[in-house]
Amino acid sequence: MKIPSCVKMIMKRLLSGGYQAYLVGGSVRDMIMGREPHDHDIITSASPAQVKEIFDKVIPVGEKHGTVIVVENNASFEVTSFKSLEHDLSRRDFTMNSLAMDINGKVYDYFGGVDDIKNKVIRTVGKPEQRFREDPLRLMRAVRFAVNLDFRLHVETKAGIIENNHLIKETAAERVRDELCKILLSGSPGRGVRLLQECGLLRHIIPELTECVGFEQRNRHHDRDVFEHTLAVLDNTPAILNVRLAALLHDVAKPVTFSLDEKGEGHFFNHNIVGEQMARVILNRLKFSNETIASVTSLIKEHTSRYTQISTSGIKRLIRRVGAENLNDLFELQLADIKGSARPFDTSAVDRMSEEANSILDRKEPLGVKDLAISGRDLIDMGFPPGPQIGAISKNLLELVLEDPALNTRESLLKVVKEKFII
Repeated sequence: MKIPSCVKMIMKRLLSGGYQAYLVGGSVRDMIMGREPHDHDIITSASPAQVKEIFDKVIPVGEKHGTVIVVENNASFEVTSFKSLEHDLSRRDFTMNSLAMDINGKVYDYFGGVDDIKNKVIRTVGKPEQRFREDPLRLMRAVRFAVNLDFRLHVETKAGIIENNHLIKETAAERVRDELCKILLSGSPGRGVRLLQECGLLRHIIPELTECVGFEQRNRHHDRDVFEHTLAVLDNTPAILNVRLAALLHDVAKPVTFSLDEKGEGHFFNHNIVGEQMARVILNRLKFSNETIASVTSLIKEHTSRYTQISTSGIKRLIRRVGAENLNDLFELQLADIKGSARPFDTSAVDRMSEEANSILDRKEPLGVKDLAISGRDLIDMGFPPGPQIGAISKNLLELVLEDPALNTRESLLKVVKEKFII
């Protein structure tokens, strides 16, 4: 329950100026829970102009809304003006965040936040509809807090989310994306996505995934429907955003690629390729960066590449397609995919691929045209005209080198060019 000295110093200076000052929100909640707060928000009866008079460095980030940033000892603290403590706390999202603490550690709790923390309940301050209409992102924040804190949604709060889930469509895609990422990177990503589905939010965020709910795979390798399999895969991945995004979307195309053979066995031919295309649309819609989209869609496209028998050159081609920087993410996804399927779990193929791929990278074996011992300039010097032929010859040489790395010397490659390409 101790307030950090740097925060106390700011509060003391406000108090000495004749103003009220309280620590408020998530930092109070975290201290009550025995957690280390990530940031400390302060509210005060001083106006932004009065705060500027007290402190040397003040950044007016949201001055028109009463909020400024006070910088002290290279640390930044959000300071917001209020007229009435109870009124300020009444406008906050959830009771657990509607708590204030004075400089002596006394907690001000007008809405039962302390009891809700003890009972591990997320409940809106006042009527759910009013709180969600003020900021529809709170619909997702409720889910995020539930999975991050291991709390449950109060029955009225959950009902309010269900009733108002359509409001999330009014929120900027970037804000929805950031909240989704926090849910996915929580300790219980599967529970988070399940709550998004139960509350009707998923159909507004990623409607393609709702097609997977209850979609039976009718395949001996799977004992769950597509959605439940997806959640199981999510929960078996490490907390790496690209891996969890790929896990979330790796089977999104299964409903549209489903077919039955003559024995009644379900198949999903090319679901990885169609899934890559669908994921690209979804991630673009949510405003993910081009870099993230490229990495995640590559993982989705290659997640079925679990060969029991694959040549060294085949693994090199896999590395080229996925990128060395994404390779371990691919293996993490594949291992999770296996653990989210029917038992017995056989990870031997992935283990072998991982071992061989990392061995290839450790040996720094050539993987691309840029790794060849001769360049396009060398081919031009041999008399080949600049243009497509240079690229075609280089690709041909690379295929030979992938099969036999010992060929990758200047002398050997020049000899191959003379024998194969010069008439």
